[in-house]
Amino acid sequence: MFYSFSYTVTTDDIATAKYRMDMYLTAGVIHQVDILFRKDAAHAINVQIFQGGHQLWPTNAGASIRADATVISFREFHQLHGAINELHALIWTTDTAVLYETIINFGLLPLRIIQPLSFDELLSAAAAL
Repeated sequence: MFYSFSYTVTTDDIATAKYRMDMYLTAGVIHQVDILFRKDAAHAINVQIFQGGHQLWPTNAGASIRADATVISFREFHQLHGAINELHALIWTTDTAVLYETIINFGLLPLRIIQPLSFDELLSAAAAL
């Protein structure tokens, strides 16, 4: 499955009043994360992604992802257990003249596709050899 969320920053979305974008995903494993920053974003648009009160990306708490004319893309293995899982992004600009759309994409697959065998099943299969 592929989820895509987008938001265009406004002059109200500053460091002291970050925009919160709720993102709902089904159960499975997030295996791919892409954050698209358009040309002229000038490293002014900042993104942080959370699950509950825990910052997922970037991993270092308090930091943000920012870029210009770039897709920040990385592989991941983050399992979501519930039928509906809420992640949220905080998005803001450090320059109110830079007001562009930012797109966040997630690749999500069932655990059985990403990891066909559990560790115990793998050990059993190896023992049978």
